[in-house]
Amino acid sequence: MNVSPLRRGLAAAGAALILCGALPGTALAQAKVPMRISTPAVPDDWHAKMWTVFKESLDKSAPGEFDVQIHLNATLFKQGTEPAAMARGNLELATISAFDIAKLAPEFSIFTAGYVIRDPQHQQQVFDGPIGQEMFKLASEKMDVTVLSTIYLGTRQVNLREPRNVRTPADLKGVKLRMPGSKEWLFLGEALGATATPLAFGEVYLALKTGTIDGQDNPLPTVRAAKFYEVTKQLVLTNHLVDGIFLSIANKTWNALTPAQKQKVAAAAKAAAQYNNENRIKEESQIVDFFRQQGLQVTTPDVDAFRRNVQAAYLGSEYAKVWPKGMLERINATK
Repeated sequence: MNVSPLRRGLAAAGAALILCGALPGTALAQAKVPMRISTPAVPDDWHAKMWTVFKESLDKSAPGEFDVQIHLNATLFKQGTEPAAMARGNLELATISAFDIAKLAPEFSIFTAGYVIRDPQHQQQVFDGPIGQEMFKLASEKMDVTVLSTIYLGTRQVNLREPRNVRTPADLKGVKLRMPGSKEWLFLGEALGATATPLAFGEVYLALKTGTIDGQDNPLPTVRAAKFYEVTKQLVLTNHLVDGIFLSIANKTWNALTPAQKQKVAAAAKAAAQYNNENRIKEESQIVDFFRQQGLQVTTPDVDAFRRNVQAAYLGSEYAKVWPKGMLERINATK
């Protein structure tokens, strides 16, 4: 076979470049850092939209440096499997829950307990300060992930089929309160003063309608989405669980970034968190008016009485045995 002089020249030049290492260096310099994101969030959720904010922030601060790929609806990894995928190096970014972290770092279970975090502002103060630094270090050591920002997920409230005067946990005595089926959730329901009743989420509407249960607990956006307001008459703003998830990056990815890249990624994560948190809080405040328009009574109990009762229950339980000594007091003292 005849090979043209041009081809022979190009082949020789390519071989020379390979031998001196020029081509691999050039290829690496031009390669974008892959940033695959896996989330179970649906497109209209603030937790989905915030990833677009993350991508746009990086595209602006570091044009051409990152290849951000957003996978919604758990299409890349199933919910709950993301931490393992990140530890294996198969995934760069995800949001992980306190329950996810507590599986490998039991000390983190303090953030799955009721009335530990008071409100979204307290949540940010705790996790942006020394407590967050300490607890996120545990997550990094035991899970091979670095937490970049804290995302507000919502505040759970009590929703009753029939109105009653609820001031303290004693006023929920005998109330069959639906809770998710795990022992951790049932413990919280009992600590609130109710009779915790496990029931699948899909059965809650009919159970409220027929009186099989007396109430349920969920963040207010969920109450609206599931139309529980059609079969209940009261919302009691107990604020018993301020939930959060954590925008995290695999340590393998994080450690390979330059200091400048780390700064840009961290800033993008903060921008995403701020977008989500501001919109979620605004939505929750507007939803209260929606429920009033639907005819529901919206009442506020003695939240401090609920907090004292629930925290005492946890401190006397097996759950608190793995919490860092003095951590609950430090969280309570954070202003």
